[in-house]
Order: sequence, then structure tokens, then C-alpha cells
Amino acid sequence: MPAHRHDVRVRRIYETPAPEDGVRVLVDRLWPRGLAKTDAHIDEWPKALTPSTELRRWYHGPEGEYEEFCRRYEAELAAPEAAAALDRLRELAAKGTITLLTAAKDPTASHTSVLVRELAGE
Repeated sequence: MPAHRHDVRVRRIYETPAPEDGVRVLVDRLWPRGLAKTDAHIDEWPKALTPSTELRRWYHGPEGEYEEFCRRYEAELAAPEAAAALDRLRELAAKGTITLLTAAKDPTASHTSVLVRELAGE
């Protein structure tokens, strides 16, 4: 059976929603500053899938380093509640496009890149 390539996109939550976004999933633990919930057009907000407060604080602190952050976040994703939320995203992605939304200024240096790899089965 050929592997199905999921269409998983990453966008900043502050960008205007687009029809091609498909299912819009907020993957930040905290609600984005300055954004009204009615303007966000969020379909899912699986907080169990987001980095823990402790990990987020460590990463943004003086000792935070991206590769180590990724390793620690992958370990957090193995926890039962996070793994179930990740399975839910896989199910959504198998049905069509999903867009992971984050307030991170540089999504490529955030947890979203880990999520994209996990959803792609890498």
C-alpha cells in the first residue's frame, strides 16, 4: 500500500485565514495576544499536543537550544494524552489539508517543525 502524503501546512495565527487552510489547528498552549477568538477561525485546539510550560520556558531562557528542545518535545509527545492528540491530527490529515497555527515569530524554529515531522511519519 503506497504511503499517503499528508498536506500539513504551518502558518502564523495572525495571517488572514484562507480557504485552502483546510482544518485550522492552533498548536500553542496560550491564546495568541491581541487576537479575538472570533477572528481566529480555529477548528481544533489540542492543548495536550503543545510543549509543556516548563519546556517552553526552558527553550526561551538562556540555556535553550533548538535541537535539545526538539528532543525533549518529542519525548513529551510520547505521553498518552499527547499521543492521542497526535493520532487525532493524523486522522484529520488523512482526510485533507490541515494547517498548524502558531504565534511563533519563526515557525521553522518552533515546535511546529517537530509536529510536521511526526505527522509525516519521519
